[in-house]
Amino acid sequence: MSEPKTVGLAVFEQAVAETRLLSPATFDQWFGGIQFDDLTDGVLSLRAHNEFVLDWVRDNFLPALSEKIRSATGWSVQTRWTIDPKLDRPLSRMVSAPPIRPRPLAVRPSTSPSTSPSTPPPSGPQAITLGAQSASNGGGMARPPVPRPVFAVEPIVTSPPPSEPLPRAEPLPEDLNPKHTFATFVVGPSNQLAHAAAIAAAGGGGRRYNPLFICGGTGLGKTHLVHAIAHRVSEERPSARITYVSAERFTNDFIASIQHHRMDEFRARYRTGCDLLLVDDIQFLAGREQTQEEFFHTFNALHSSDRQIVVTSDKYPQNLERMAERLVSRFSWGLVADIQVPELETRVAIVRHKAAQEAITLGDDVALYLAQTISSNVRELEGTLIRLAAKSSLTGRPVDLAFTKAEISATAPRADLMSVEDIQRAVCHHFHLRSIDLTSKDRHKSVAFARHVAMYLCKQRLKCSFPEIGRAFGNRDHTTVMSAVRKIEAQRESDPQVRAHLEALERKLAEA
Repeated sequence: MSEPKTVGLAVFEQAVAETRLLSPATFDQWFGGIQFDDLTDGVLSLRAHNEFVLDWVRDNFLPALSEKIRSATGWSVQTRWTIDPKLDRPLSRMVSAPPIRPRPLAVRPSTSPSTSPSTPPPSGPQAITLGAQSASNGGGMARPPVPRPVFAVEPIVTSPPPSEPLPRAEPLPEDLNPKHTFATFVVGPSNQLAHAAAIAAAGGGGRRYNPLFICGGTGLGKTHLVHAIAHRVSEERPSARITYVSAERFTNDFIASIQHHRMDEFRARYRTGCDLLLVDDIQFLAGREQTQEEFFHTFNALHSSDRQIVVTSDKYPQNLERMAERLVSRFSWGLVADIQVPELETRVAIVRHKAAQEAITLGDDVALYLAQTISSNVRELEGTLIRLAAKSSLTGRPVDLAFTKAEISATAPRADLMSVEDIQRAVCHHFHLRSIDLTSKDRHKSVAFARHVAMYLCKQRLKCSFPEIGRAFGNRDHTTVMSAVRKIEAQRESDPQVRAHLEALERKLAEA
């Protein structure tokens, strides 16, 4: 088993030592069945002796431990667990038996003329207490015991030796954002699967899916994850040949290669000269049949040689329009990981993380207000925070709640000020229902249809997450909301009557 990384281990040991102070006896009892493997970019890898120990530590100690790691590093901590009955480095042993070195506590001066208080202490890896020794003098008389210095122990605090990054054998793509790493990606329930799959695709452990298809709306973090994969692979394998392009760039390269008779160079770059292919916004290949044909063969060449392919899109593969069926099928070969609109708690964490990253002083009430007001787009959320900070520096006003409300009210479009309740009222008025009907358990066909329409409009216009919509409609499960949205999407395409209802409601909401 490989040794844990030094820097990650140092941060983790400090967090463990602080957490142990909460309840030392309980900590030692349970953490005897836990082992630390790694801590990199916010991913904490732990081993548990069995599932019972895993559940107990996760529920009782892990929140405090994760918070201390987050405070020390700024990382949003995600824990990866492994069950292993044979642990060779349990945490209780790490904490209770740290490396030690001698430290003088007290020195009693010797009364013997042959020993002086300045006698240097003995050296060794452990602290020791030297007892009395007997010796014979010239007359054969026993010499009285000579007091020696007494030494205690203290942990050795060592710093990891400075390490120089490995020289890169291959240059990184120029358009990668250096800030887009796994360490700066805030993980929440809405993006946890995509985040874990991206780490696995970068070689960070776990099952690797090829291809990895990441889908989600605009500004939710797809590009961030793709850039993070490239940075991680570059760090771990400097010789890896990484190709990152948008679908538009791939198309332009393909057209230019045809015009200048350089198809051999094009194919060498994307097929034989590529260890990792990252393609952003694949939906822009729609309708480009010849480009799709070339990408199809590129995909096959890379996949057959087990080289990683990562693709992003704003739609699920089966919803891609004017895309070759054989490409759609191949996109589903590996894992399709979607990113939903982040929940309120995740949006608050994103605001705080961005504020810390940009050195912006921000109160908790401001972070909460921003997260509540801007719910559809992480990029817009971060942009609003930067704009507030810039306005604050120009006017000399602090970024407090009053300042934030005034600025957002002055610049936000009316659509952003609409709420779930506004849509519910419009739907009830259109279908002649009571507002309570949409949140009730009534499953009558007319009520259920109106409820599904309201859920669909909330998703489309407000970009709320599925769990948030479910809570607003009588605490329904997010899978119920997903089913309703997909049902209305399908009916809008096939049923003229449903399309007429939706268009009438959208006009009414636009005028509101």
